[in-house]
Amino acid sequence: MSTSRPSSSHRRLLWLVAIGFFMQTLDGTIVNTALPGMAHSLGESPLRMQSVVVAYALTMAALIPASGWLADRFGTQRVFLMAIVLFTLGSAACAASTQLDQLVASRVLQGAGGAMLLPVGRLTVLRAVPRDKFLEAMSFVAIPGLVGPLIGPTLGGWITEALSWHWIFLINLPVGIVGALATLCWMPNLRGDSKHRFDLSGYLLLTGSMLAISISLDGLSSLGLRHATVLVLLLGGLAALAAYWLHALKHPAPLFSPRLFEMQSFRVGLLGNLFARIGSGAMPYMIPLSMQLAMGYSPAQAGMLMLPVALASMATKRPATYIIRRFGYRRVLGGNTLLLGLLMASFALMWPEQPVWLRVLQMACFGAVNSMQFTAMNTVTLKDLDVSRASSGNSMLSMVQMLSMSLGVTVAGALLALFQGWFATADPGQTLSAFRATFVCIGIITAWTAWIFWQLGDDTDSRTPREHDAVDPG
Repeated sequence: MSTSRPSSSHRRLLWLVAIGFFMQTLDGTIVNTALPGMAHSLGESPLRMQSVVVAYALTMAALIPASGWLADRFGTQRVFLMAIVLFTLGSAACAASTQLDQLVASRVLQGAGGAMLLPVGRLTVLRAVPRDKFLEAMSFVAIPGLVGPLIGPTLGGWITEALSWHWIFLINLPVGIVGALATLCWMPNLRGDSKHRFDLSGYLLLTGSMLAISISLDGLSSLGLRHATVLVLLLGGLAALAAYWLHALKHPAPLFSPRLFEMQSFRVGLLGNLFARIGSGAMPYMIPLSMQLAMGYSPAQAGMLMLPVALASMATKRPATYIIRRFGYRRVLGGNTLLLGLLMASFALMWPEQPVWLRVLQMACFGAVNSMQFTAMNTVTLKDLDVSRASSGNSMLSMVQMLSMSLGVTVAGALLALFQGWFATADPGQTLSAFRATFVCIGIITAWTAWIFWQLGDDTDSRTPREHDAVDPG
């Protein structure tokens, strides 16, 4: 007679996947509070350190689409083990870096491993755990992934001040070694029976487009590229994206089928995710940086002030479902996106002598509204996809989420460099003015996205996400 409790072998597998997910999501945000300390150690300007964050997120966005095929081709155990090894080696290389270029290259290696941890782990759980226990299993796996990005800034600030920024990466080494041994012992080496070859041409076009567009946006502020080079990269990236679309229309098994866009909710949700998450990706980078560079906070203090964001975000998860069901996606996303943009712009009103209680309230409001945004965006994007398109749509959403996070940091860095150049001074007061102008711009970009969500149908159909979709760390 079967029970509702997973077997001991399944419990070990779930713990392994959950820890891998935690490592992946934690390292996406843990460096944000440590960037000024890293910059001082490496002899760089703190306002030119966004490439450390962008390299990790962009690498993950580029490799996520290939993770499923790799697992089918080589087996889940081998690919998951490779992911942990790459992540651990990348962490060690980050800690050993003495120059910014070395650190960025090490973050690329770390991101290559992190990109495969969740998709391959989720695929293993899908194939190994009975369907009647799958929702319970994925809910368990999702919890560490939710906690990772929430405690990342606080943990990063405390480690930087108490020890040094190198320990942000060194703590991954024992976890990675234990994870690799556990993978060899507990993870089955399951393979798929894919009938189609991997769409390598489409993959190269799509990833090439992402890389070219991202580098072009970061070219003037961080990389110091000439205007002509930036223009060529931007046009080349857009051309590659158009070429992928034409390629996908005629390919029998494209990486992402154009049929996905037949559903209005998916079209609107994906575009909304792309642009709204630019602001949400920029804020975890901007807030700790502004507190340390413009308002005199220590890394630990800046990290602690991010806790209200995390706590409010977790507290909003349950009421968010009721609100969406009560008012519908169109109204919730339209109004919530405007409110989110206003809250982001409100950070321009921060000043060094601001009462702590007011700053905590501001952080909590932002965390709650941001959490509502993520929940609504994720579910509306996937809710109407049928079984044949759910897996591909979920992978595409995951890729867009990481790409948007990368673009958010890139855009924030470019705006900061622009306004810093306009003010043309290193005076802390003028640095705060540059941050204030950037917060306003980020808020405007986010609020504008509300127009995209108003294109949804005027209904209150608020079905919950499918079981295998309920794992997004947002």
